[in-house]
Amino acid sequence: MRIIVVDDNAMNVTVVQEMLKRAGYHNISSCSSALELYERLGLAEDGTDQRPASEEPVADLILLDMMMPRVDGITACRTIHGLERLKDVPIIMVTAIGDSKKLAEALDAGAADYVTKPINRVELMARIRSALRLKQEKNWHKERDRRLRDELRLAREVQYAVLPQRLENERIVIDAIYRPSEELSGDLYAWHRIDDHRYAVAVIDAMGHGISSSLVCMFIASVLKEVMSKLTDPEDVIMELNRRAMQLHFSDQLIQYYFTGIYMIIDLEQGTAEYVNAGHPPGLVIRCGKEETVRIEGGSPAIGLFDGITVRKQSVSIASGDRIVIVTDGLLDWSSGGTEDEDDSDPVERLRCTLSSGSEASYLEQWTNELFGSEEPGGNSDDQCLLWIELK
Repeated sequence: MRIIVVDDNAMNVTVVQEMLKRAGYHNISSCSSALELYERLGLAEDGTDQRPASEEPVADLILLDMMMPRVDGITACRTIHGLERLKDVPIIMVTAIGDSKKLAEALDAGAADYVTKPINRVELMARIRSALRLKQEKNWHKERDRRLRDELRLAREVQYAVLPQRLENERIVIDAIYRPSEELSGDLYAWHRIDDHRYAVAVIDAMGHGISSSLVCMFIASVLKEVMSKLTDPEDVIMELNRRAMQLHFSDQLIQYYFTGIYMIIDLEQGTAEYVNAGHPPGLVIRCGKEETVRIEGGSPAIGLFDGITVRKQSVSIASGDRIVIVTDGLLDWSSGGTEDEDDSDPVERLRCTLSSGSEASYLEQWTNELFGSEEPGGNSDDQCLLWIELK
C-alpha cells in the first residue's frame, strides 16, 4: 500500500508517518508542498499530466494538508482528480480549519474524506480503511468494465464475421455500407446466390440497439441463413422468420422483440424483383438514365409481433443499369433533419434525392460521405445500414 503524506510542517509529517507505521503501513513517502507532490505524480507545475494516461499512479492514497503555501490542498486535489490517470486515487484532506464551507469545498474538489488536527489515530485509521475500501470497489468496477469492453469487441468481431462479403460478377454487384451505433448492432443484411440468374437479398432491423437486440439479431441471422438456402419464395421466407421469432420467450412478458425487414428475390433472366416488405422503410429502385425512381413499399406487418401474419408479396421490374437500395431507419432519421428544404417532411424523398445524384464513377463514395459522414462506429444515435445492388 503506497501512501504519500503531504504537509509543509515536518513535525506533522513525522507524526502521521509514525501512526501509519504502527498500524502496519510501511510504504510511506512524504512531500513538503503541492508542487513537490505534482512532481512525484508526474505533473507539471501548472497541473498538466506529463505521463501517458495508461501509466499506473505511484500512490494508492494521499494524505493532503489543506493549507499550504503557493498551491493549497483544495486546488491540488481538484487538479489531481481532474486527470483521467489519477482521478481514482483517494485523497484524505488534513486540516486544522473547522470551516464547514471549506470542508464542503474540499469534498466537492474530489476529496474522499477529511481529518482534523490534532489528528486522532483511531479516527485516521478508520478513514483510511474507508477510503481504501472505496478504491478497491472502484478498481473492481474498472476491471469488470475492462473485461466487458474486451468481450464486446470480440462479440462485434463475431457479428461482423457473420455479414457477407461483397458479391460481384459480370451481371450483378451486391454490397453494403454499415455503421453500428454501439459496439453491437441490431441491423443485419445478407445475400445468397440461388442459381445462375437468381439472387436472394435481405435487410433486417431489430427493435432497439445494443447488446440485447444484437443477440436476438444474431439468432435471426442463423435462422435467415438456414431459410435462404432452403426456401426461395419471399412469402415463405418471411412466414418462417416470423414463426421462428415467435419461439423467443423471455421471463419478462412485457419485453417482445420484433423486426422489420425486406426480403427480395432478384431474377436477372425474368427482369423482376419479387419482395416482401415487412414493416420496413421503403427501398428504392433507381432507374438507369431516367428520372424515375420506384419505391419498394410495405404491405406486410413486422416480424415477431403476431402469430399467423398475412404476408403480401410484390414485384417490380428491373433492367440492366438499375440500382436497388435498401436502408434501415437509422438513415431515415438522418434525412429527417438538416435544412429547410420542402422535402424534409418526407425523409424517403430526401434520401432518394441523395441517392439519385452523383456520377456513375463516384456515387458510392458520395453516398458514404453524405449519408454516413466521417464519424466512427458509435458516433450515431441509431444503427445505420445501406444495402445496394447494381445490375450490369
